[in-house]
Amino acid sequence: MKKLFILAICAISLASCNESAKKAENQARAERDSLNQIIAQKDDEINDMMTTLVDIEDGFREITDAQNRVTLAKDGEGTNTKQRIAENFQYIQSMMQQNKDLINKLKQQVRESSIKGDKLKKVIASLTEQMEKKDQQIAEMQQQLEAKDIHIGELNTEIGNMKEDARAMQAENDAQASKIGEQDKQLHTAWFVYGTKDELKKQQIVTKDGLFSKAKILQGNFNKDYFTKIDIRVDKEIKLYSKDAKVLTTHPASSYKLQPDANKQLILRITDPQTFWSTSKYLVVQVK
Repeated sequence: MKKLFILAICAISLASCNESAKKAENQARAERDSLNQIIAQKDDEINDMMTTLVDIEDGFREITDAQNRVTLAKDGEGTNTKQRIAENFQYIQSMMQQNKDLINKLKQQVRESSIKGDKLKKVIASLTEQMEKKDQQIAEMQQQLEAKDIHIGELNTEIGNMKEDARAMQAENDAQASKIGEQDKQLHTAWFVYGTKDELKKQQIVTKDGLFSKAKILQGNFNKDYFTKIDIRVDKEIKLYSKDAKVLTTHPASSYKLQPDANKQLILRITDPQTFWSTSKYLVVQVK
């Protein structure tokens, strides 16, 4: 009896130990997950700030390059030189505003970040100082240009008007080119049809008034949709899928040939397109 009591006590103690161990393990896992989450969050914050910082540095480099282009251009002469100066100045102003916005973004990221430190504050202070120096450099450069009678504001307006005129002229040229292209396309467009006598009669392409009267071609209200449109500069062969064919419309005999293919089916080959289509832009071929 005494032994049973001791065993019961041991079992209870062991169960209690297992439960405590399990609780400790769960707590450790929760703390580890929380720590990993904090680390991941910090990594994301650091990556976001580094991306912004790289964009700012790229912006400063592009501003400096544009400044150098203005410096080189201001010693030149002519409208093109002034235009290059104005365009580069517009670009500088755009990039300066972009960099100011990025610096403000970086400040906001630092304020909202869980990462705190004096180094980040020093980086932002350095970037702000660099931005102020750039502002001063741009102002001095503009004064130097105005001393040489190169007024950026007036140039921007002048170049804006020039670009607007160029766009209007381009639009007019495009419209004219489109019109000429359409006229050219119409000039080189023709239509052809082939079919049996009954098919051509059914579409009113071939008509006959009386029993002994000569057949009329393309007279009256014939079905134009039955024809196939072609470009006479490109399409110089028409397969007729028949061993017997006759050209009904008037085309100079010297400008075309009816030749059989490997299956002895006829192909109409136009040897002289300009002469062939000079009499009619419609071609009607009767096949059997």
